[in-house]
Amino acid sequence: MASQDHIHFDRTDNLQRLAARFGGHAYDLHRHETYAVGLTIWGAQSFHYRGGLQTSAAGQVMVIHPDEVHDGHAGVDEGFAYRMLYIDPAAVNAALGTASTPFVPDVVADDPVLAGLLREAFADFPRPLEPIAADAIVGHVAERLSARCDSPVRPRKQPAAHRAVTQVRDFLVAEAPRTVASEELEKVSGLDRFAIARHFRAAYGTSPHRFQVGRRLVRAQAMIAAGTSLSEVAAATGFADQSHLTRHFAARFGLTPGRWASLVTDRRSRPGTGR
Repeated sequence: MASQDHIHFDRTDNLQRLAARFGGHAYDLHRHETYAVGLTIWGAQSFHYRGGLQTSAAGQVMVIHPDEVHDGHAGVDEGFAYRMLYIDPAAVNAALGTASTPFVPDVVADDPVLAGLLREAFADFPRPLEPIAADAIVGHVAERLSARCDSPVRPRKQPAAHRAVTQVRDFLVAEAPRTVASEELEKVSGLDRFAIARHFRAAYGTSPHRFQVGRRLVRAQAMIAAGTSLSEVAAATGFADQSHLTRHFAARFGLTPGRWASLVTDRRSRPGTGR
C-alpha cells in the first residue's frame, strides 16, 4: 500500500487544498500556523492530538487548530484517503468580523454541513479555484467553525492593538524571506515585543516568528513540488542551509522535504491513482 501513497495540492492566498492517501504512516508530529479542516474519504486515519488518539472514519470531519501538535497514520489496514483545507486564521477572522479565532472543541465529528462544504471545495480539484470561489469557501467554513465554537463570536471593535498586529502581519508577509528584528516589529506596530506576541497569538493563533516561518515553508513546499533542488529552495526561502530547511519543514508538515518531493512527484507521474 505504501507504494500508492501520494499527495496533490494547490494554493490561493488564504487557502490551501490538499488531497492525499496513505497506506500506513503518514506524518510525524508537527504543527502549522493554519486551521486544518478535513474530510476522510475512505478508510480511517488516526492521529495523536491534545493528549489522546483521535480517529476519523470515512465521512467524518476533523478540525485541527493553529499551532497544535499532531501526527497522522492509517487507523485500518486498508489505509485512508482524505481532503484537507488549510485556512489562514486571519481570513477566518475577517470572514466572521472578529478579532480572535473561533475554537471548536470537537476534533472529530459527524458534521454533514461541514462535510458538504469540503466536498464542494474539491468538486473540480485539481482544477485551480477562482479567487472569489476560494473566498466563498473560506467564508462558509468560517461560519461553520463559528457555529461549532465553544463560546459566542463577538464582532470586532477594531482596537488599536488589533490594528497594530495587523500591521505586524502585513510586514511579516512582505519580509518573509529574511530575518526580522524585534525592534522592527516594535517600530511598525507601536507596541513592545511582548505585547506584540500576546496580541498576535490572540488574533492569529500563533507567534509572529512561527507565522513568518510558515510563510517561507509554504513557498518552499511549492518550489519542491515544482522540482527545484533543496539547496536552491533553502537559499530562496530564507533558510541558512538545506539542513535548516529540513528541520523546519518536518516540524511544519510532518515529513521531510525529500519525502514530500517523492510523494508529489509520484502523484504527477501516475495519473489516475485516486480511489
